[in-house]
Amino acid sequence: MYYSDDIIEEVRSRNDIVDVIGGYVSLKHKGNTFSACCPFHHEKTPSFHVSRDKQMYHCFGCGVGGNVYTFIMEYENYSFPEAVKLLADRSGISLPEQEMSAEQKSRENYKVMLKDMNKTAAAYFHYLLTKTDRGKKALEYLQNRGLNEDTISRFALGYSDIYENDLYKYLKNKGYTDAQMKDSGLVEIHEGKGATDKFWNRVMVPILDINGKVIAFGGRVLGDGLPKYINTKETAVFDKSHNLFAMNLARRSKRRGIIICEGYMDVISMHQAGFDNAVASLGTAFTIGQAGIIKRYTDEVYLAYDSDGAGTKATLKAISILREIGLTTRIINMQPYKDPDEFIKNLGSEAFEERLKDAVTGIVFEIDTIAKDYNLKDPEDKIKFSKDAAKRISAIEEIVARHSYIDVVSDKYSLDKDGFKAMVTKYGTLGISEKDTAVIEPQQPKQQKSTADDVNKPQRLLLTWMVNDTGLFKILEDVISEEDFLQEDYRAVADELFRQYRSTGEVKPAAIVDMFDDVEKQRLVATILQTELPFDITAEEKERAINDVIKKTKLSRIDWELTQCANDMVKFQQLITMKANVSKMHISIKNG
Repeated sequence: MYYSDDIIEEVRSRNDIVDVIGGYVSLKHKGNTFSACCPFHHEKTPSFHVSRDKQMYHCFGCGVGGNVYTFIMEYENYSFPEAVKLLADRSGISLPEQEMSAEQKSRENYKVMLKDMNKTAAAYFHYLLTKTDRGKKALEYLQNRGLNEDTISRFALGYSDIYENDLYKYLKNKGYTDAQMKDSGLVEIHEGKGATDKFWNRVMVPILDINGKVIAFGGRVLGDGLPKYINTKETAVFDKSHNLFAMNLARRSKRRGIIICEGYMDVISMHQAGFDNAVASLGTAFTIGQAGIIKRYTDEVYLAYDSDGAGTKATLKAISILREIGLTTRIINMQPYKDPDEFIKNLGSEAFEERLKDAVTGIVFEIDTIAKDYNLKDPEDKIKFSKDAAKRISAIEEIVARHSYIDVVSDKYSLDKDGFKAMVTKYGTLGISEKDTAVIEPQQPKQQKSTADDVNKPQRLLLTWMVNDTGLFKILEDVISEEDFLQEDYRAVADELFRQYRSTGEVKPAAIVDMFDDVEKQRLVATILQTELPFDITAEEKERAINDVIKKTKLSRIDWELTQCANDMVKFQQLITMKANVSKMHISIKNG
Protein backbone atom coordinates (compact mmCIF):
# COMPACT_ATOMS: atom_id res chain seq x y z
CA MET A 1 0.00 0.00 0.00
CA TYR A 2 1.34 3.42 -0.98
CA TYR A 3 -0.18 6.75 0.11
CA SER A 4 0.35 10.33 -1.01
CA ASP A 5 2.35 12.79 1.08
CA ASP A 6 -0.84 14.79 1.73
CA ILE A 7 -2.63 11.77 3.23
CA ILE A 8 0.40 10.79 5.31
CA GLU A 9 0.63 14.32 6.71
CA GLU A 10 -3.12 14.52 7.38
CA VAL A 11 -3.10 11.24 9.32
CA ARG A 12 -0.04 12.32 11.31
CA SER A 13 -1.45 15.73 12.15
CA ARG A 14 -4.75 14.20 13.34
CA ASN A 15 -2.95 11.91 15.81
CA ASP A 16 -1.38 13.85 18.67
CA ILE A 17 1.77 11.96 19.64
CA VAL A 18 1.24 12.49 23.38
CA ASP A 19 -2.25 10.98 23.17
CA VAL A 20 -1.08 8.03 21.06
CA ILE A 21 1.98 7.14 23.15
CA GLY A 22 -0.01 7.83 26.32
CA GLY A 23 -2.22 4.92 25.32
CA TYR A 24 0.78 2.58 25.59
CA VAL A 25 2.81 3.99 28.48
CA SER A 26 2.10 6.25 31.47
CA LEU A 27 3.44 9.70 30.60
CA LYS A 28 4.22 12.35 33.20
CA HIS A 29 4.24 16.05 32.33
CA LYS A 30 7.70 17.52 32.88
CA GLY A 31 8.54 21.05 31.68
CA ASN A 32 8.00 21.30 27.93
CA THR A 33 7.87 17.54 27.46
CA PHE A 34 6.27 14.36 28.77
CA SER A 35 8.44 11.57 30.16
CA ALA A 36 8.24 7.87 31.02
CA CYS A 37 10.40 4.81 31.43
CA CYS A 38 11.28 3.73 27.90
CA PRO A 39 8.99 1.01 26.47
CA PHE A 40 11.85 -0.23 24.27
CA HIS A 41 14.45 -1.09 26.92
CA HIS A 42 14.55 -1.81 30.64
CA GLU A 43 15.29 1.19 32.84
CA LYS A 44 14.46 2.46 36.32
CA THR A 45 14.93 6.19 35.72
CA PRO A 46 12.76 7.73 32.95
CA SER A 47 14.80 8.79 29.93
CA PHE A 48 12.00 8.56 27.33
CA HIS A 49 10.68 12.01 26.36
CA VAL A 50 7.76 13.05 24.17
CA SER A 51 7.37 16.59 22.81
CA ARG A 52 3.88 17.85 21.94
CA ASP A 53 5.37 20.94 20.26
CA LYS A 54 7.62 18.92 17.96
CA GLN A 55 5.29 15.89 17.77
CA MET A 56 8.30 13.65 18.33
CA TYR A 57 9.74 11.26 20.92
CA HIS A 58 13.30 10.36 21.87
CA CYS A 59 14.92 8.09 24.46
CA PHE A 60 18.23 9.36 25.82
CA GLY A 61 18.97 5.87 27.14
CA CYS A 62 18.70 3.58 24.11
CA GLY A 63 18.51 6.16 21.30
CA VAL A 64 15.10 5.28 19.80
CA GLY A 65 13.13 8.19 18.44
CA GLY A 66 10.87 9.47 15.71
CA ASN A 67 7.33 10.64 15.14
CA VAL A 68 3.98 8.95 15.76
CA TYR A 69 4.44 6.61 12.77
CA THR A 70 7.87 5.51 13.98
CA PHE A 71 6.48 4.71 17.43
CA ILE A 72 3.70 2.50 16.07
CA MET A 73 6.13 0.72 13.71
CA GLU A 74 8.59 0.09 16.55
CA TYR A 75 6.10 -0.80 19.28
CA GLU A 76 3.65 -2.88 17.24
CA ASN A 77 6.30 -4.21 14.81
CA TYR A 78 4.20 -2.80 11.94
CA SER A 79 5.24 -1.82 8.45
CA PHE A 80 4.78 1.83 7.49
CA PRO A 81 1.52 1.20 5.55
CA GLU A 82 0.16 -0.76 8.53
CA ALA A 83 1.02 2.14 10.85
CA VAL A 84 -0.74 4.60 8.52
CA LYS A 85 -3.86 2.41 8.50
CA LEU A 86 -3.94 2.02 12.30
CA LEU A 87 -3.63 5.77 12.87
CA ALA A 88 -6.10 6.58 10.09
CA ASP A 89 -8.67 4.26 11.70
CA ARG A 90 -7.93 5.83 15.09
CA SER A 91 -8.69 9.32 13.79
CA GLY A 92 -11.61 8.36 11.52
CA ILE A 93 -9.84 9.04 8.23
CA SER A 94 -10.86 6.90 5.24
CA LEU A 95 -7.85 5.78 3.24
CA PRO A 96 -8.02 5.28 -0.54
CA GLU A 97 -8.09 1.65 -1.56
CA GLN A 98 -4.90 0.77 -3.39
CA GLU A 99 -3.38 -2.45 -4.62
CA MET A 100 0.13 -3.30 -5.64
CA SER A 101 0.68 -2.34 -9.27
CA ALA A 102 1.55 -4.89 -11.92
CA GLU A 103 5.08 -3.49 -11.98
CA GLN A 104 5.42 -3.83 -8.21
CA LYS A 105 4.08 -7.40 -8.30
CA SER A 106 6.53 -8.28 -11.06
CA ARG A 107 9.45 -6.82 -9.09
CA GLU A 108 8.52 -8.74 -5.93
CA ASN A 109 8.04 -12.00 -7.87
CA TYR A 110 11.45 -11.53 -9.47
CA LYS A 111 13.06 -11.22 -6.03
CA VAL A 112 11.39 -14.47 -4.96
CA MET A 113 12.81 -16.17 -8.06
CA LEU A 114 16.34 -14.90 -7.30
CA LYS A 115 16.15 -16.23 -3.74
CA ASP A 116 14.91 -19.59 -5.02
CA MET A 117 17.86 -19.70 -7.44
CA ASN A 118 20.31 -18.96 -4.62
CA LYS A 119 18.70 -21.70 -2.54
CA THR A 120 19.08 -24.14 -5.44
CA ALA A 121 22.74 -23.18 -5.87
CA ALA A 122 23.40 -23.56 -2.12
CA ALA A 123 21.92 -27.08 -2.13
CA TYR A 124 24.06 -28.01 -5.15
CA PHE A 125 27.27 -26.64 -3.60
CA HIS A 126 26.53 -28.52 -0.35
CA TYR A 127 25.93 -31.72 -2.30
CA LEU A 128 29.26 -31.38 -4.12
CA LEU A 129 31.07 -30.84 -0.80
CA THR A 130 29.52 -33.66 1.21
CA LYS A 131 28.50 -36.31 -1.32
CA THR A 132 31.06 -36.32 -4.14
CA ASP A 133 34.76 -37.02 -4.61
CA ARG A 134 35.07 -33.63 -6.33
CA GLY A 135 34.42 -31.89 -3.01
CA LYS A 136 36.86 -34.02 -1.01
CA LYS A 137 39.65 -31.42 -1.03
CA ALA A 138 37.29 -28.69 0.16
CA LEU A 139 35.86 -30.94 2.88
CA GLU A 140 39.37 -31.74 4.12
CA TYR A 141 40.15 -28.01 4.21
CA LEU A 142 37.13 -27.34 6.44
CA GLN A 143 37.91 -30.31 8.69
CA ASN A 144 41.50 -29.10 9.03
CA ARG A 145 40.06 -25.76 10.14
CA GLY A 146 38.43 -27.67 12.98
CA LEU A 147 34.84 -27.62 11.72
CA ASN A 148 32.71 -30.65 12.52
CA GLU A 149 29.92 -32.23 10.51
CA ASP A 150 27.14 -30.48 12.45
CA THR A 151 28.66 -27.05 11.83
CA ILE A 152 29.17 -27.74 8.11
CA SER A 153 25.52 -28.78 7.91
CA ARG A 154 24.16 -25.89 10.03
CA PHE A 155 25.85 -23.30 7.82
CA ALA A 156 25.13 -25.33 4.64
CA LEU A 157 28.78 -24.95 3.56
CA GLY A 158 29.56 -26.11 0.06
CA TYR A 159 32.03 -26.38 -2.78
CA SER A 160 32.05 -24.85 -6.28
CA ASP A 161 33.68 -27.18 -8.81
CA ILE A 162 36.89 -26.57 -10.75
CA TYR A 163 34.97 -26.24 -14.02
CA GLU A 164 34.19 -22.61 -14.76
CA ASN A 165 30.65 -23.23 -16.05
CA ASP A 166 29.56 -26.10 -13.82
CA LEU A 167 26.89 -24.16 -11.89
CA TYR A 168 25.72 -22.44 -15.08
CA LYS A 169 24.92 -25.78 -16.71
CA TYR A 170 23.22 -27.04 -13.53
CA LEU A 171 20.99 -23.96 -13.23
CA LYS A 172 20.27 -24.01 -16.98
CA ASN A 173 18.94 -27.53 -16.59
CA LYS A 174 16.72 -26.25 -13.78
CA GLY A 175 15.08 -23.82 -16.20
CA TYR A 176 16.75 -20.52 -15.29
CA THR A 177 17.56 -18.12 -18.14
CA ASP A 178 20.90 -16.47 -18.83
CA ALA A 179 19.47 -13.06 -17.87
CA GLN A 180 18.15 -14.39 -14.56
CA MET A 181 21.46 -16.07 -13.72
CA LYS A 182 23.34 -12.88 -14.54
CA ASP A 183 21.01 -10.87 -12.28
CA SER A 184 21.64 -13.33 -9.44
CA GLY A 185 25.36 -12.56 -9.45
CA LEU A 186 26.16 -16.28 -9.72
CA VAL A 187 27.01 -16.22 -13.42
CA GLU A 188 28.79 -13.76 -15.69
CA ILE A 189 27.77 -13.53 -19.36
CA HIS A 190 30.55 -12.52 -21.79
CA GLU A 191 30.19 -11.64 -25.45
CA GLY A 192 31.90 -14.29 -27.51
CA LYS A 193 33.09 -16.34 -24.54
CA GLY A 194 29.62 -17.11 -23.22
CA ALA A 195 28.74 -17.89 -19.62
CA THR A 196 31.15 -18.51 -16.73
CA ASP A 197 30.50 -19.09 -13.06
CA LYS A 198 31.33 -16.31 -10.61
CA PHE A 199 32.57 -18.94 -8.14
CA TRP A 200 34.70 -21.95 -9.01
CA ASN A 201 37.17 -24.07 -7.04
CA ARG A 202 36.09 -22.39 -3.81
CA VAL A 203 34.67 -23.32 -0.43
CA MET A 204 31.20 -21.78 -0.52
CA VAL A 205 29.49 -19.98 2.35
CA PRO A 206 25.79 -19.15 1.82
CA ILE A 207 24.72 -15.71 3.06
CA LEU A 208 21.19 -15.62 4.46
CA ASP A 209 18.92 -12.67 5.15
CA ILE A 210 17.33 -12.07 8.53
CA ASN A 211 14.50 -14.46 7.63
CA GLY A 212 16.83 -17.31 6.66
CA LYS A 213 16.55 -16.95 2.86
CA VAL A 214 19.74 -17.42 0.79
CA ILE A 215 20.53 -14.09 -0.87
CA ALA A 216 24.25 -14.35 -1.73
CA PHE A 217 27.49 -16.30 -1.28
CA GLY A 218 31.03 -15.84 -0.06
CA GLY A 219 33.72 -18.01 -1.62
CA ARG A 220 37.17 -18.92 -0.23
CA VAL A 221 39.62 -20.09 -2.89
CA LEU A 222 41.31 -23.47 -2.45
CA GLY A 223 45.06 -23.08 -2.79
CA ASP A 224 47.01 -19.85 -3.24
CA GLY A 225 44.83 -18.15 -5.84
CA LEU A 226 43.78 -14.53 -5.56
CA PRO A 227 41.58 -12.99 -4.47
CA LYS A 228 41.35 -15.28 -1.46
CA TYR A 229 37.74 -14.28 -0.72
CA ILE A 230 35.04 -13.02 -3.08
CA ASN A 231 31.37 -12.25 -2.52
CA THR A 232 28.30 -12.07 -4.71
CA LYS A 233 27.92 -8.62 -6.24
CA GLU A 234 25.00 -6.51 -5.01
CA THR A 235 21.72 -7.63 -6.55
CA ALA A 236 18.00 -6.96 -6.22
CA VAL A 237 17.99 -9.18 -3.11
CA PHE A 238 21.49 -8.54 -1.72
CA ASP A 239 22.60 -5.21 -0.28
CA LYS A 240 25.78 -5.94 1.67
CA SER A 241 25.55 -2.71 3.65
CA HIS A 242 22.20 -3.80 5.12
CA ASN A 243 22.93 -7.46 5.85
CA LEU A 244 25.13 -9.30 8.33
CA PHE A 245 26.45 -12.84 8.04
CA ALA A 246 24.72 -15.21 10.53
CA MET A 247 22.38 -12.51 11.88
CA ASN A 248 19.48 -14.90 11.20
CA LEU A 249 21.02 -17.21 13.83
CA ALA A 250 22.45 -14.63 16.23
CA ARG A 251 19.14 -12.83 16.69
CA ARG A 252 17.76 -15.97 18.36
CA SER A 253 20.73 -16.44 20.67
CA LYS A 254 20.14 -16.41 24.42
CA ARG A 255 23.62 -14.99 25.01
CA ARG A 256 24.10 -11.36 25.97
CA GLY A 257 24.61 -8.86 23.15
CA ILE A 258 25.96 -9.37 19.63
CA ILE A 259 29.63 -10.10 18.81
CA ILE A 260 30.85 -8.57 15.54
CA CYS A 261 33.79 -10.26 13.76
CA GLU A 262 35.60 -9.55 10.52
CA GLY A 263 35.29 -12.86 8.67
CA TYR A 264 32.98 -15.79 7.97
CA MET A 265 35.35 -18.36 9.45
CA ASP A 266 35.60 -16.39 12.70
CA VAL A 267 31.82 -16.46 13.01
CA ILE A 268 31.48 -20.13 12.09
CA SER A 269 34.20 -21.15 14.57
CA MET A 270 32.60 -19.06 17.31
CA HIS A 271 29.17 -20.59 16.75
CA GLN A 272 30.73 -24.04 16.95
CA ALA A 273 32.38 -23.03 20.26
CA GLY A 274 29.01 -21.94 21.67
CA PHE A 275 29.12 -18.22 20.89
CA ASP A 276 26.05 -18.26 18.67
CA ASN A 277 25.58 -14.49 18.96
CA ALA A 278 28.48 -13.80 16.55
CA VAL A 279 28.01 -12.05 13.18
CA ALA A 280 30.26 -10.52 10.51
CA SER A 281 30.02 -7.71 7.98
CA LEU A 282 30.04 -8.87 4.39
CA GLY A 283 33.41 -8.12 2.84
CA THR A 284 33.05 -4.41 3.50
CA ALA A 285 33.57 -1.86 6.24
CA PHE A 286 30.92 -1.89 8.96
CA THR A 287 27.99 0.38 8.02
CA ILE A 288 25.27 2.31 9.83
CA GLY A 289 22.72 0.12 8.04
CA GLN A 290 24.27 -2.97 9.62
CA ALA A 291 24.35 -1.22 13.00
CA GLY A 292 20.65 -0.50 12.61
CA ILE A 293 19.89 -4.19 12.10
CA ILE A 294 21.78 -5.09 15.27
CA LYS A 295 19.94 -2.44 17.26
CA ARG A 296 16.62 -4.17 16.59
CA TYR A 297 17.78 -7.09 18.73
CA THR A 298 20.19 -5.75 21.36
CA ASP A 299 21.58 -2.59 22.91
CA GLU A 300 25.04 -4.05 23.56
CA VAL A 301 27.74 -4.95 21.04
CA TYR A 302 31.12 -6.68 21.41
CA LEU A 303 33.77 -6.06 18.75
CA ALA A 304 36.13 -8.95 18.01
CA TYR A 305 38.09 -7.56 15.06
CA ASP A 306 41.63 -8.61 14.20
CA SER A 307 44.24 -7.40 16.67
CA ASP A 308 46.54 -5.91 13.99
CA GLY A 309 46.72 -2.27 12.89
CA ALA A 310 44.00 -2.64 10.26
CA GLY A 311 41.76 -4.30 12.84
CA THR A 312 42.31 -1.43 15.28
CA LYS A 313 41.32 1.12 12.61
CA ALA A 314 38.21 -0.90 11.76
CA THR A 315 37.35 -1.12 15.47
CA LEU A 316 37.61 2.65 15.94
CA LYS A 317 35.38 3.27 12.93
CA ALA A 318 32.80 0.75 14.14
CA ILE A 319 32.78 2.33 17.62
CA SER A 320 31.95 5.71 16.03
CA ILE A 321 29.09 4.24 13.98
CA LEU A 322 27.64 2.27 16.89
CA ARG A 323 27.83 5.31 19.15
CA GLU A 324 26.02 7.35 16.50
CA ILE A 325 22.88 5.23 16.91
CA GLY A 326 23.16 4.75 20.67
CA LEU A 327 24.59 1.24 21.06
CA THR A 328 26.92 0.37 23.95
CA THR A 329 30.19 -1.06 22.63
CA ARG A 330 32.83 -3.26 24.26
CA ILE A 331 36.07 -4.49 22.67
CA ILE A 332 37.44 -7.99 23.18
CA ASN A 333 41.22 -8.29 23.46
CA MET A 334 42.39 -11.17 21.22
CA GLN A 335 46.13 -10.85 21.82
CA PRO A 336 48.47 -12.65 21.43
CA TYR A 337 46.34 -14.09 18.59
CA LYS A 338 45.09 -12.30 15.51
CA ASP A 339 41.39 -13.20 15.48
CA PRO A 340 38.70 -15.18 17.35
CA ASP A 341 39.25 -18.29 15.23
CA GLU A 342 42.96 -18.48 16.17
CA PHE A 343 42.23 -17.54 19.79
CA ILE A 344 39.65 -20.26 20.35
CA LYS A 345 41.72 -22.93 18.58
CA ASN A 346 44.70 -22.18 20.82
CA LEU A 347 43.16 -21.21 24.17
CA GLY A 348 39.63 -22.60 23.98
CA SER A 349 36.13 -21.27 24.57
CA GLU A 350 36.52 -20.81 28.35
CA ALA A 351 39.44 -18.42 27.83
CA PHE A 352 37.39 -16.52 25.26
CA GLU A 353 34.54 -16.31 27.77
CA GLU A 354 36.96 -14.65 30.20
CA ARG A 355 38.00 -12.15 27.53
CA LEU A 356 34.31 -11.35 27.02
CA LYS A 357 33.96 -10.55 30.71
CA ASP A 358 37.06 -8.34 30.59
CA ALA A 359 36.04 -6.50 27.39
CA VAL A 360 36.61 -2.74 27.70
CA THR A 361 34.16 -0.06 26.63
CA GLY A 362 34.54 1.77 23.35
CA ILE A 363 35.59 5.01 25.07
CA VAL A 364 38.30 3.23 27.08
CA PHE A 365 39.57 1.50 23.92
CA GLU A 366 39.70 4.81 22.04
CA ILE A 367 41.57 6.54 24.83
CA ASP A 368 43.99 3.63 25.29
CA THR A 369 44.63 3.75 21.53
CA ILE A 370 45.26 7.49 21.68
CA ALA A 371 47.68 7.01 24.58
CA LYS A 372 49.88 4.76 22.44
CA ASP A 373 50.68 7.76 20.20
CA TYR A 374 52.15 9.80 23.07
CA ASN A 375 55.08 9.61 25.47
CA LEU A 376 53.15 10.21 28.69
CA LYS A 377 56.36 10.89 30.58
CA ASP A 378 56.85 14.00 28.45
CA PRO A 379 54.83 16.99 29.80
CA GLU A 380 53.96 18.39 26.35
CA ASP A 381 52.87 15.00 25.04
CA LYS A 382 50.77 14.43 28.15
CA ILE A 383 48.98 17.77 27.60
CA LYS A 384 48.21 16.79 23.99
CA PHE A 385 46.99 13.40 25.14
CA SER A 386 44.71 14.95 27.78
CA LYS A 387 43.13 17.19 25.10
CA ASP A 388 42.44 14.25 22.79
CA ALA A 389 41.07 12.19 25.68
CA ALA A 390 38.81 15.09 26.71
CA LYS A 391 37.42 15.35 23.18
CA ARG A 392 36.46 11.67 23.24
CA ILE A 393 34.76 11.90 26.63
CA SER A 394 32.91 15.10 25.70
CA ALA A 395 30.96 13.05 23.13
CA ILE A 396 29.21 11.18 25.97
CA GLU A 397 25.77 12.73 26.36
CA GLU A 398 24.67 11.01 29.60
CA ILE A 399 25.99 13.14 32.48
CA VAL A 400 26.60 10.36 35.02
CA ALA A 401 28.48 8.26 32.44
CA ARG A 402 30.56 11.27 31.37
CA HIS A 403 31.60 12.01 34.96
CA SER A 404 32.41 8.33 35.50
CA TYR A 405 34.80 8.33 32.54
CA ILE A 406 36.39 11.55 33.75
CA ASP A 407 37.16 9.79 37.05
CA VAL A 408 38.45 6.60 35.40
CA VAL A 409 40.71 8.33 32.87
CA SER A 410 42.02 10.85 35.41
CA ASP A 411 43.00 8.04 37.75
CA LYS A 412 44.42 5.74 35.08
CA TYR A 413 46.61 8.38 33.44
CA SER A 414 47.34 10.57 36.52
CA LEU A 415 45.55 13.70 35.25
CA ASP A 416 44.34 16.59 37.41
CA LYS A 417 40.66 15.69 37.80
CA ASP A 418 39.22 19.22 38.06
CA GLY A 419 41.27 20.51 35.15
CA PHE A 420 40.41 17.50 33.03
CA LYS A 421 36.70 17.89 33.82
CA ALA A 422 36.82 21.57 32.77
CA MET A 423 38.50 20.56 29.51
CA VAL A 424 35.79 17.94 28.81
CA THR A 425 33.04 20.52 29.44
CA LYS A 426 34.75 22.99 27.12
CA TYR A 427 34.89 20.52 24.24
CA GLY A 428 31.35 19.37 24.97
CA THR A 429 29.95 22.88 24.58
CA LEU A 430 31.96 23.39 21.41
CA GLY A 431 30.45 20.19 20.09
CA ILE A 432 33.46 18.71 18.29
CA SER A 433 37.16 18.18 18.60
CA GLU A 434 39.41 21.09 17.70
CA LYS A 435 41.28 21.02 14.40
CA ASP A 436 44.10 23.05 13.05
CA THR A 437 42.43 25.78 10.94
CA ALA A 438 45.61 27.27 9.55
CA VAL A 439 45.55 28.37 5.90
CA ILE A 440 46.80 25.58 3.65
CA GLU A 441 49.30 26.14 0.90
CA PRO A 442 47.93 25.94 -2.67
CA GLN A 443 50.80 23.76 -3.85
CA GLN A 444 50.22 21.09 -1.21
CA PRO A 445 46.69 20.73 0.20
CA LYS A 446 46.97 19.20 3.66
CA GLN A 447 44.66 16.28 4.45
CA GLN A 448 43.46 16.64 8.01
CA LYS A 449 43.11 13.52 10.10
CA SER A 450 39.52 13.23 11.30
CA THR A 451 36.83 10.76 12.25
CA ALA A 452 33.27 10.61 10.97
CA ASP A 453 32.17 12.25 14.24
CA ASP A 454 34.54 15.19 13.67
CA VAL A 455 32.82 15.97 10.36
CA ASN A 456 29.21 15.00 11.16
CA LYS A 457 28.75 16.21 14.71
CA PRO A 458 28.92 19.98 13.98
CA GLN A 459 26.26 19.55 11.28
CA ARG A 460 24.06 17.58 13.67
CA LEU A 461 24.53 20.09 16.51
CA LEU A 462 23.83 23.10 14.31
CA LEU A 463 20.56 21.56 13.10
CA THR A 464 19.67 20.76 16.72
CA TRP A 465 20.30 24.38 17.78
CA MET A 466 18.20 25.72 14.87
CA VAL A 467 15.24 23.41 15.54
CA ASN A 468 15.24 24.26 19.24
CA ASP A 469 15.56 28.00 18.52
CA THR A 470 13.96 28.89 15.18
CA GLY A 471 15.07 32.51 15.65
CA LEU A 472 18.51 31.34 14.50
CA PHE A 473 17.18 30.93 10.94
CA LYS A 474 16.79 34.72 10.63
CA ILE A 475 20.01 35.51 12.49
CA LEU A 476 22.00 33.14 10.26
CA GLU A 477 20.16 33.99 7.03
CA ASP A 478 23.26 35.25 5.21
CA VAL A 479 25.68 32.95 7.00
CA ILE A 480 24.40 29.39 6.77
CA SER A 481 22.35 27.63 4.10
CA GLU A 482 21.31 24.04 3.44
CA GLU A 483 24.27 23.70 1.06
CA ASP A 484 26.66 23.84 4.03
CA PHE A 485 25.46 20.43 5.27
CA LEU A 486 27.59 17.80 3.53
CA GLN A 487 26.45 14.58 5.22
CA GLU A 488 23.69 13.09 3.07
CA ASP A 489 21.02 12.60 5.76
CA TYR A 490 21.74 15.92 7.45
CA ARG A 491 21.52 17.67 4.06
CA ALA A 492 18.09 16.12 3.46
CA VAL A 493 16.93 17.36 6.87
CA ALA A 494 18.43 20.82 6.29
CA ASP A 495 16.79 21.11 2.86
CA GLU A 496 13.36 20.49 4.36
CA LEU A 497 13.90 22.68 7.46
CA PHE A 498 15.02 25.65 5.37
CA ARG A 499 12.15 25.08 2.91
CA GLN A 500 9.61 25.01 5.75
CA TYR A 501 11.02 28.14 7.37
CA ARG A 502 11.12 30.13 4.13
CA SER A 503 7.52 29.13 3.35
CA THR A 504 5.87 29.58 6.75
CA GLY A 505 8.37 31.16 9.15
CA GLU A 506 8.30 28.03 11.32
CA VAL A 507 9.41 24.40 11.17
CA LYS A 508 7.51 21.09 11.62
CA PRO A 509 10.14 18.52 12.66
CA ALA A 510 7.76 15.54 12.81
CA ALA A 511 6.92 15.88 9.11
CA ILE A 512 10.59 15.48 8.19
CA VAL A 513 10.78 11.99 9.71
CA ASP A 514 8.31 10.75 7.08
CA MET A 515 10.85 11.55 4.35
CA PHE A 516 12.81 8.44 5.42
CA ASP A 517 11.50 4.89 4.95
CA ASP A 518 14.24 3.23 6.98
CA VAL A 519 13.52 3.13 10.74
CA GLU A 520 17.20 3.59 11.60
CA LYS A 521 17.36 6.79 9.55
CA GLN A 522 14.17 7.94 11.26
CA ARG A 523 15.95 7.45 14.59
CA LEU A 524 18.94 9.43 13.34
CA VAL A 525 16.67 12.29 12.23
CA ALA A 526 14.83 12.15 15.57
CA THR A 527 18.15 12.49 17.37
CA ILE A 528 18.84 15.70 15.44
CA LEU A 529 15.39 17.16 15.91
CA GLN A 530 14.50 16.10 19.45
CA THR A 531 17.65 16.39 21.56
CA GLU A 532 18.93 19.17 23.75
CA LEU A 533 22.58 20.01 24.44
CA PRO A 534 23.44 17.91 27.52
CA PHE A 535 25.61 20.57 29.17
CA ASP A 536 24.45 23.37 31.47
CA ILE A 537 25.92 26.53 29.96
CA THR A 538 25.49 30.27 30.22
CA ALA A 539 24.15 32.49 27.43
CA GLU A 540 27.72 33.58 26.63
CA GLU A 541 28.92 29.99 26.47
CA LYS A 542 25.96 29.15 24.24
CA GLU A 543 26.87 31.99 21.85
CA ARG A 544 30.47 30.80 21.79
CA ALA A 545 29.36 27.22 21.17
CA ILE A 546 27.00 28.16 18.34
CA ASN A 547 29.71 30.27 16.71
CA ASP A 548 32.15 27.38 16.88
CA VAL A 549 29.66 24.92 15.39
CA ILE A 550 28.86 27.36 12.59
CA LYS A 551 32.56 27.76 11.84
CA LYS A 552 33.19 24.03 11.84
CA THR A 553 30.26 23.46 9.49
CA LYS A 554 31.39 26.21 7.12
CA LEU A 555 35.04 25.08 7.23
CA SER A 556 34.08 21.48 6.46
CA ARG A 557 32.28 22.63 3.35
CA ILE A 558 35.22 24.81 2.28
CA ASP A 559 37.63 21.89 2.86
CA TRP A 560 35.41 19.72 0.68
CA GLU A 561 35.31 22.37 -2.06
CA LEU A 562 39.11 22.64 -1.92
CA THR A 563 39.38 18.96 -2.83
CA GLN A 564 37.20 19.59 -5.89
CA CYS A 565 39.18 22.46 -7.42
CA ALA A 566 42.84 21.43 -7.32
CA ASN A 567 43.31 22.57 -10.94
CA ASP A 568 41.44 25.88 -10.60
CA MET A 569 43.92 28.16 -8.85
CA VAL A 570 41.61 31.20 -8.90
CA LYS A 571 38.85 29.28 -7.15
CA PHE A 572 41.43 27.71 -4.84
CA GLN A 573 42.70 31.12 -3.69
CA GLN A 574 39.13 32.39 -3.20
CA LEU A 575 38.38 29.44 -0.95
CA ILE A 576 41.59 29.98 1.03
CA THR A 577 40.50 33.60 1.66
CA MET A 578 37.01 32.44 2.64
CA LYS A 579 38.52 29.94 5.04
CA ALA A 580 40.60 32.63 6.74
CA ASN A 581 37.53 34.92 7.01
CA VAL A 582 35.36 32.18 8.51
CA SER A 583 38.00 31.46 11.15
CA LYS A 584 37.81 35.12 12.29
CA MET A 585 34.01 35.36 12.07
CA HIS A 586 31.83 36.06 15.13
CA ILE A 587 28.03 36.24 15.12
CA SER A 588 26.08 37.85 17.94
CA ILE A 589 23.25 35.54 19.03
CA LYS A 590 20.67 37.71 20.76
CA ASN A 591 17.84 35.99 22.63
CA GLY A 592 19.24 32.66 21.35
